[in-house]
Amino acid sequence: MKRNLIVASFAVGVVMASLLLLQGSAWAQGESPLTVSDGEHKAHIFPTVSRAAQLGIPAADTGPLLYHAGGPVMTGAILLYNIYWVPAHLQNGNPTSMSTHYKNVQTNLLHDYPEHGIGNNNTQYYQTIGGVTTYIYNRPNGYVTYLDTNPYPASGCTDPATPGNCITDAQIQTEIQRVMTLNHWTGGLNKMFLLFTSSGEGSCFDAGGSSCAYTQYCAYHGAFGSAPVVYSNEPYGDPSVCSAGGPFPTGDAAADTAVGTATHELTEALTDPELNAWYSALGNEIGDLCAYDYGTNTWDSGQANQMWYGHFYEIQQEYDNHVGGCVQVGP
Repeated sequence: MKRNLIVASFAVGVVMASLLLLQGSAWAQGESPLTVSDGEHKAHIFPTVSRAAQLGIPAADTGPLLYHAGGPVMTGAILLYNIYWVPAHLQNGNPTSMSTHYKNVQTNLLHDYPEHGIGNNNTQYYQTIGGVTTYIYNRPNGYVTYLDTNPYPASGCTDPATPGNCITDAQIQTEIQRVMTLNHWTGGLNKMFLLFTSSGEGSCFDAGGSSCAYTQYCAYHGAFGSAPVVYSNEPYGDPSVCSAGGPFPTGDAAADTAVGTATHELTEALTDPELNAWYSALGNEIGDLCAYDYGTNTWDSGQANQMWYGHFYEIQQEYDNHVGGCVQVGP
């Protein structure tokens, strides 16, 4: 039986029933310390190395991932959008940048992720809606990149890591929607928009600074609107707080760190786009259970753990319910 086909077998029914029985003790996503909310909208963060250690992630949560009935996953061939938001200056007037190499590494990831290692692992996860079960389908529908030079708005928050240069989640959503409207793009559960900000630009989820880049999180994902628009906030890569210290296979530590956060958010969005599908009894998602666990480096003379289409990557493993642990290559 192919996991990318609609199924209604007895075996699947047994698995579903078992998971639903487990759900009785599961926390709601909103109770997870990695889920942030401004009262109207919520997102799920990828914690910094220090924040993950404070929360005991991943050691304190060994899974499994549980399915929460009715929650959607991202199905069908997925179309990915990278938006590189690189104006000439930060809000404080200082210059900002994002190198061509940095953008190329992220663009390569859009092309390379489907049909390989970590993406294959996603195919065991599914949704059951209206009595129909559908598995995640690990095939590409293409990708789009867009260079956004629109100026950053006035700082809407106070970020201790980037004082004076801080945007809120509401401002991020507004910019994604502006770019979508400009390009006649639409949302939906078969599309994801990854917004990469340039060097020196920080962010906090809300104006109160309750959760901020480089102190609490390295990136986060969520969804907004009725379509919905599935998106992630991807602050500029900071290897000092968002990686386990290398190696960095492309020779650009910031770019390689950003790849790690992007794959974490992409994988979590595929399995839990609206924060109501796949997560553990403690409210942690597929990437959280393996945060900063890279496995074995078998490529590029030990400098990388993945090689896709000739490109080398050092990215974290993801949780596999079949084996009850973290893997580099799925079933």
